[in-house]
Amino acid sequence: MNLTVTHAIIILITVALVIGIGIYHSRSVKSAAGYSVGGRSAGVPLVAGSIAGTVVGGGATVGTAQLAYSFGLSAWWFTLGSGIAFIIMGIFYARRMRGTGLETIPQFLSLHYGKRAEELSSVISSIGILFSAVASCLPGIEIISSLFGLDPMISSVVLILLVIGYTFFGGMKSAAIGGILKMGIIWFALFIAGFEAFQAIYGTAAWDSMAPSEFSLFGRGFEPSMANLFSVIVGVLCTQTYIQCIFSASTPITAAFGCFAAALIVIPVGLPNVAIGMYMHAMDPDVMPILVLPAYLINHTGVFIGSLAMGGIILSLVSGIGGLSLGIGTMIARDMLAPILKIRDDHKLLVITKMTVLAVMILACLISIANRGSEVLVWNYLSMALRGGGIFIPFSLAVFLPGHLTKTWAVISMAGSTLAALLSATVIHLPMDPLFVGLIASAILIIPGLRLHGNPPDEGIVEEKV
Repeated sequence: MNLTVTHAIIILITVALVIGIGIYHSRSVKSAAGYSVGGRSAGVPLVAGSIAGTVVGGGATVGTAQLAYSFGLSAWWFTLGSGIAFIIMGIFYARRMRGTGLETIPQFLSLHYGKRAEELSSVISSIGILFSAVASCLPGIEIISSLFGLDPMISSVVLILLVIGYTFFGGMKSAAIGGILKMGIIWFALFIAGFEAFQAIYGTAAWDSMAPSEFSLFGRGFEPSMANLFSVIVGVLCTQTYIQCIFSASTPITAAFGCFAAALIVIPVGLPNVAIGMYMHAMDPDVMPILVLPAYLINHTGVFIGSLAMGGIILSLVSGIGGLSLGIGTMIARDMLAPILKIRDDHKLLVITKMTVLAVMILACLISIANRGSEVLVWNYLSMALRGGGIFIPFSLAVFLPGHLTKTWAVISMAGSTLAALLSATVIHLPMDPLFVGLIASAILIIPGLRLHGNPPDEGIVEEKV
C-alpha cells in the first residue's frame, strides 16, 4: 500500500482524537458498576453508540469487504443480520432484561437456573465472544503491519495499546462515547468511499462480466445464507456485550429504543464495504483478501476521505475488541472470580475487572497471530454458533416463560448442546451449521425438563419500573 505522510497524519489524528475524548470522559468512572454498565444512566444515543460501536468491528468492515471480494452482495448478511437481531432485541428482550437491574447474562440465568448455570454460561459465552474478538484482531494486526511496516508481534502490541486507550480506562462509558464518534466518521467517510467505488465500476465491462450470483444476497446458496443470518441473530441475542449495553440504559424504554437506533446505524454499514470488495475484485485482483478494504482506501480513493475512513476502520477494530473484551471481563470478574476470591469491596472488583479485560485482549491477539490468514467472518459465525447453540433456548425460556424449565435440565442442555456444536465444528464436520447442531441438541435435552406450570425464579431481584 502506498501510504504517504499525509495519510499517516490524518489517520493518527483521527484515532488519537476519538480515543482521547473517550479517556477524558472516563475520569468520572470510579466504581465497578460505573465501569461495566456506565452507572445505568445512558440515554438512547449512548446505548446505540455502545452497541453499534462494538458490532461494527472487523467482521462488519474488513471481513465484509473480504467476503464481498470473493462472493459479492451475499457478504452483506453479517451487518444485515446484526441489525435484524437488534430490532428483535428491542421488541422482545430489552425491556425485560433492563428491568431486572442485573449486569450479566450469567447472573440472569443464575436467577432462574441456579449457580451452576451461571458458571457454565460464563465459560460458554466467554469462549464464544473471544472468537469474535479474534475476528477484529486478525485484520487489526494485518492492517497495522501493512500500513506501517511493523512485525506482527509489534503490531499486536500497538493494537492492544489502542484498545487500552479506547476501553480499558472508562469501560462502558468510554466505549459508548467512542462508538458514537467512530460511527460518525465511518458514516461520513466510508459511505463516500463506497459510493465512489460503485460509481467507478458500475456500467463498465468489469461490471457486466460479473456472475449473476455476485449481485444476489443468496449468491453462496439459500441454505448457507439463512444459516449465517440465523447464527448472527441468535448469537447477538445471547452476547453479554450487547446485553450489557442494555443494562447501561437509564430505563427499560431507553434500552429498547437504543436497540432500534443501533439497528438503523448498523444495517447500511455493510453496503459500502460490499461495493469496495466487488470493485477490488475487478480492478485489483492480486491484493491479499484481508487487505481489500485498506488497500482501496489508501490506493484507490482521495487522500482525505481514504485516510479518514481508514482511521474509522482502525477505530472499528479497536472498539470491537474493546467492547467484546469488556463483556468477557465483566462476566469472568463478577460471575467467577468475585465469588471464588470472595471479593466484596467495590474498588477491588473494579481492579479485577480491568485486569481481566486486559488479559482477554492479550489472549485474543495471541490467537490471531497463531491463525494469520484465516477468514475473518468464519470466526464471527463460529462465535455466534457457540454462544447461541448452548444458551439461546434456556435464555429465551427464562425471559418469556420463567419457571417452566428445571434447573438440572437447563444445565445439562447448556453443556450438551455446546459440546455438540464444538464437535460438529472441529471433529465430526457434519453437513450442517454448528449452530443448528447445538440448537437441536439443546431442544432435545430441554424436553425432559419442561413443566406445564412454571415456578417463580429465585428471589433477590426487584423489577425496576419503566
